[in-house]
Amino acid sequence: MWLSTFSRFALPALQRSTSAMTCQALRACRRPGLAANPLRACLTSAQLRGHQTLGSASLPEARHSMRHVRALDEDRLLEVEWEDGGQSLYPFTWLRDNCQCPLCTLQSAQARKLLMADLDIHTGVDVVEVTNDNKVSIVWPDQHTSVFDAEWLKKRCFSPAARQAMQEELFLNERYYWDSNLRIPTADYEEVLRDDKAALAWLLALRRVGIVYLKGAPPEKGHVARLAERIGYLRLTFYGHTWQVQDKYMANNVAYTSGKLSLHTDYPALHFAPGVQFLHCINQAADGGESEVVDGFHMAEQLQREDPEAFDTLTSLQVDFTDTGMDFCDFMLQSKKCIIDVDAAGRVARINYNNATRDSVLDLPLHQVQPFYRALKAYVNVMNRPENMVTYCMEPGDIVTFDNWRLLHGRKSYISRPDRLRHLEGAYLDWDEVMSRLRILRSSVQGHM
Repeated sequence: MWLSTFSRFALPALQRSTSAMTCQALRACRRPGLAANPLRACLTSAQLRGHQTLGSASLPEARHSMRHVRALDEDRLLEVEWEDGGQSLYPFTWLRDNCQCPLCTLQSAQARKLLMADLDIHTGVDVVEVTNDNKVSIVWPDQHTSVFDAEWLKKRCFSPAARQAMQEELFLNERYYWDSNLRIPTADYEEVLRDDKAALAWLLALRRVGIVYLKGAPPEKGHVARLAERIGYLRLTFYGHTWQVQDKYMANNVAYTSGKLSLHTDYPALHFAPGVQFLHCINQAADGGESEVVDGFHMAEQLQREDPEAFDTLTSLQVDFTDTGMDFCDFMLQSKKCIIDVDAAGRVARINYNNATRDSVLDLPLHQVQPFYRALKAYVNVMNRPENMVTYCMEPGDIVTFDNWRLLHGRKSYISRPDRLRHLEGAYLDWDEVMSRLRILRSSVQGHM
């Protein structure tokens, strides 16, 4: 039976509430003395203490009723007054564009059939009213009728708070930052495979915290593929659908040696790096081989706070990555990326750093070379601080699942014996598949409460 100690971290993602309410819940979990991320108002830092097991709980679902609707013809807006006293405004053009009738929407695919060429972007309305079953009915000038459900409209309100809440529901962008005090959230492998609530809690934690440990998988090949089937399908790369992390003669990757691996993200040499990584321990080394992880988003926040110039350099200068070899097939990759990607709002969105595949080609003006090295060294130094790094040792049957766009992972050197050859099996997925399954599970779990 899973415990519910993690529910207080996972549940805000499922609550049908405004962003302000979500942020309030998250602030309650913030570690004393560590401020919220200045890059985003609702991004919080949380220290997860104790043994964190994943749980789930029933979630309330609000219902909204409309008191009155009216057309504001001069502004070409529909005003909805809700029973709770709130108001929402909806543009006529948007309402016509999103008519839900069978002529305008393919219901089986929830896809728009109305062509942009046929949309009158200057349309008015003839009649608007609230129906007896709490829906908005609109008759357009061409006598076409559109009917909108109250819940559907409420979720798509154009107010800043409603828009932010909808984006959070769709993408779960809020993150829980951590440091060396993190106790990695843990779940049971078989339970994740068979129970939707367990699988949902796993994926929520993976999204929010960035790393989840699964215990109890058989120590044999094939189980990262089985776990991926719980979500959708594996990401094929030049190393295959799955890949074996072992000592290899004439290794085509530094991971296939017994030496230390510095903190890195996988595959920055691809323009679209895999978003999620699974590693399954089949056999551990006789000595050494401990895994190391840091929260790259948290480290970027620290860098911005301590050294804004370095942060600006790593978010603006593109550097070259390369990967060449033969595995699933032969490959010769090149890409150009910033070490730290930020979105249009300035929020950290992705970390791209692998020292092994950072190219000797450095396409920068001469005067930017030294500032780049200084900035990268500053970021790496922040990551390598003992207070920021989590170290753990995988045992046979353990599967670690983590966010490859956010976490940087490494490994201490190790020594194997003939009877103790270190062997991990790995696999990749993309965040598109993972988030798709998360949304499906969330809908399914909520629908059965």
